[in-house]
Amino acid sequence: MPDARVFFDGLSSSPRLDHPECVAVHPDGSVWCGGEAGQIFRVDPAGGSVEQVATTHGFVLGIAFDASASHLYICDIQHPGVFRLDLASGVVSLFADGADGHRFANPNYPVIDAEGRIYVSDSRRIDDPGPAVFRYVPDGTGEVWDERPMAFANGLALAPDGSALYVAESFLPGITRVEIRADGTAGGRSTVAELPGTVPDGIAFGPDGLLYVGLYEPSEVLRLAPDGRPETVVRDPTAHLLCHPTNLAFRGTTAFVANLGRWHISAFDL
Repeated sequence: MPDARVFFDGLSSSPRLDHPECVAVHPDGSVWCGGEAGQIFRVDPAGGSVEQVATTHGFVLGIAFDASASHLYICDIQHPGVFRLDLASGVVSLFADGADGHRFANPNYPVIDAEGRIYVSDSRRIDDPGPAVFRYVPDGTGEVWDERPMAFANGLALAPDGSALYVAESFLPGITRVEIRADGTAGGRSTVAELPGTVPDGIAFGPDGLLYVGLYEPSEVLRLAPDGRPETVVRDPTAHLLCHPTNLAFRGTTAFVANLGRWHISAFDL
């Protein structure tokens, strides 16, 4: 089992990492994350310094770079919508707040496919079921991609071959696979992993082609074997190095993990 470590400790930094919920890796190797006051932070590739790049003035959840890394897409729960940061100008603008007559309730995580289309999960509320996944093209035109409710749709990951969208359902709890048909529409659903006693949050495919799952509770990262069997990769029963981990992202064979419960980004090597 690999050891987790602190990649960047933002407790005493200026600016302070403000309970990061998300993490994304830029092609230059820098690690980006968000804060609970809408901040967008950039941590240098070595983990030596941090800067605040922009803000939504809200509460940032998931983030994702487009293929050219010229834009960062940002889910914000305080101002329910997806914002877009233009990295060249530093301008943050509202990209979408819903589609097909449905407004976002809790936009949680964006993921972008090879064609540049942006999938967004909407966790919604337990007492207000509704569409779980929206999809947009870069000009902002969008649609409800999967109108079927889910049990708190959270992190998203696209299958490496583009054949399916994987969704962390936090209150299922488990991981659901949604087929992407040849015409791009949502197809059948299947549960690829049931994770009783946990709260799955973020998911990402690793360089080994396997799906990794950040558990908000307990503080662990799992990996799904090819048969769907969950394996513990790193865990922290003291909730110190890993403290309510949420989203994760890879840079080569190194995984970076956001800790919503503290002020740091963790890392571990495969």
